[in-house]
Amino acid sequence: MATANIPTVPKTTYEDRLHRVQTALAERGVDWLLLGPSADLFYLTGFDAHVSERLNLLMVPRSGDPSLVVPLLEAPNVGAAGDLARVVSWADHESPMGSVASVVTGDTGRVAVGNHLYSAFLLRLQDTLGASAWIEAGPIMRDLRMAKDAVEIELLEIAGRANDVAWEAFLQAGPLSGLTERQALQRLVDLTLAEGVSSCWGICASGPNAAAPHYSTGDRVIQPGDSVIFDWGGPVGGYYSDVTRTVHVGEPDEEFRKVYEVVLEANQATLDAVRPGLACQELDRTARRVITDAGYGEAFIHRVGHGLGLEVHEEPYLVEGNDLPLAEGMVFSDEPGIYLEGRFGVRIEDAVVCTGEGGRRLNHSTRDLVVMG
Repeated sequence: MATANIPTVPKTTYEDRLHRVQTALAERGVDWLLLGPSADLFYLTGFDAHVSERLNLLMVPRSGDPSLVVPLLEAPNVGAAGDLARVVSWADHESPMGSVASVVTGDTGRVAVGNHLYSAFLLRLQDTLGASAWIEAGPIMRDLRMAKDAVEIELLEIAGRANDVAWEAFLQAGPLSGLTERQALQRLVDLTLAEGVSSCWGICASGPNAAAPHYSTGDRVIQPGDSVIFDWGGPVGGYYSDVTRTVHVGEPDEEFRKVYEVVLEANQATLDAVRPGLACQELDRTARRVITDAGYGEAFIHRVGHGLGLEVHEEPYLVEGNDLPLAEGMVFSDEPGIYLEGRFGVRIEDAVVCTGEGGRRLNHSTRDLVVMG
């Protein structure tokens, strides 16, 4: 199995992350960081908090020890995160806001709130804590999470390898013609789960449906003459793969072959352009230049990529207008596409890590045009 030896994030790494976020709070003049169940909370503590009507809240002060406010019945789930933060539990007959208030001493000051905290909780927190200002925590956490460390990159590589092995097995698993999109996707999902990802999501879009980048997989029967896009992935140790491959059922015509080669060229050109210090938007421009020069610029209707890690979509976003410079350790998708409405679509996507020497793919399954039955 691809995930036989999954590395774990050591306690010292979580301690360092908490120290770094407190340094960031001090630099920005923020007194408290409040995070509900989210990738941000998991990143800082390793605690995969339950999302529900019961409040789970990580409270990190600018200085001093963090606290985890958790429902009493879920306190056992905190696990090793209890060594990083003081656990304050509340029973169902109690208000969690009493526990929150007990953690804060003195003036609350400026509070940064996680982007994924329910608005119902935020409104109650605002009534409970007399903060002088409430701001988004997103920019703070973005700066910490964008560049991945060695363990994070290894987990992303393992997740990507699961996709690679599953895809090569899928190509040998039998014809697509006659299957519904759901059936074809399920075949690929099952093969990916067998490689050890903890869950698997995906898209299968066939024929004219392949011209919709975020198509919702349906019951259309795949037929000869169809292009079929598969976009899928899953997490290993919390870190996600995200890969897209496009195949053709039966021999493609010359236009499909041309479009496929253009997208493949754009995918490679984007990878070749990766280097530390390059503005994110330049990768989008690189792919768009290839596709536009080939006459399909208006058919490339999305950004060329997005960050990848504890979330399938996270920063940095490779899009026009984003002048954030690439840095070593950033991991992102490279996914140019061409979509001809009512006819077909082609997308080729890999995960890429920015290194000091340039871009390195984390996916190695074939990108060559595959013709299936």
